[in-house]
Amino acid sequence: MGENGMNSGMSGETMEYRKVFDTIPEQFDKFRPHYSADLFKYFIKEAGIGAKTKVLEIGPGTGQATDPILSTGCDYNAIELGEHLYEKMKEKYGASPNFHIVNDDFITHDFGEQKFDVIYSAATIQWIPEKIAFSKTFELLKPGGTLAMMFLIGDYKTPNEELYSNIQKVYDEYYKPMTEYKNMKEPFDYLHATDYGYVEMTRHDFYGKRTFSADEYVMYCGTHSDHILIPEPYKTKFFEGLRSVVLASGDKVEFHDTYVLYLTKKPA
Repeated sequence: MGENGMNSGMSGETMEYRKVFDTIPEQFDKFRPHYSADLFKYFIKEAGIGAKTKVLEIGPGTGQATDPILSTGCDYNAIELGEHLYEKMKEKYGASPNFHIVNDDFITHDFGEQKFDVIYSAATIQWIPEKIAFSKTFELLKPGGTLAMMFLIGDYKTPNEELYSNIQKVYDEYYKPMTEYKNMKEPFDYLHATDYGYVEMTRHDFYGKRTFSADEYVMYCGTHSDHILIPEPYKTKFFEGLRSVVLASGDKVEFHDTYVLYLTKKPA
């Protein structure tokens, strides 16, 4: 469950960035946002997900986008790169008879003869190089199958511009991520799916709100991959700075969220 895409070189360093979430499974589970109920209601209806549907979730993390799909009774399958996240998923959902998960890398995993009616990703597919992400999902889908890609855009500027400005000052002073992280990033465009055979690409936006205390906001920010890897002494000062400015603003950060859902199909 990441923020941005990585380049197609997939070096050992890239692997570390993709796996950094695996170092904080409990924090990740508690503070990463879940997705809009309205989004899932629409997605399940449009993709026709039900008891006879074979579904694959790419990179479920600790289940931020799992419950609504699993609860349809579908044949739910997931592939998770992080071994600790994988164990957390098994702990949470292993008792469900329709739950199946493997601990492996989607990029290299051999799915054998498996084909899926639906493949979906919640802020994960953009960590995979476009060519692999779209060509491999296309191959794994049955004719007429659906690829769904969702992500969250969080806006905390509109609710409180003064707090937003103060938070940016903390970033300006202490946000010193490893330079390799910037150098490895490559744009990932969801709309490029149609370059790989997908058709009927549509975008659907859903809305929600979240509110954090200062401590909760710091814990949430600590689940972002680039924030986890800020080197010391900047890292401690960065999180202390965030906590301080939120406390000074009434101990509250409010987010106005947009949940984006892209749907596209493999031709029947």
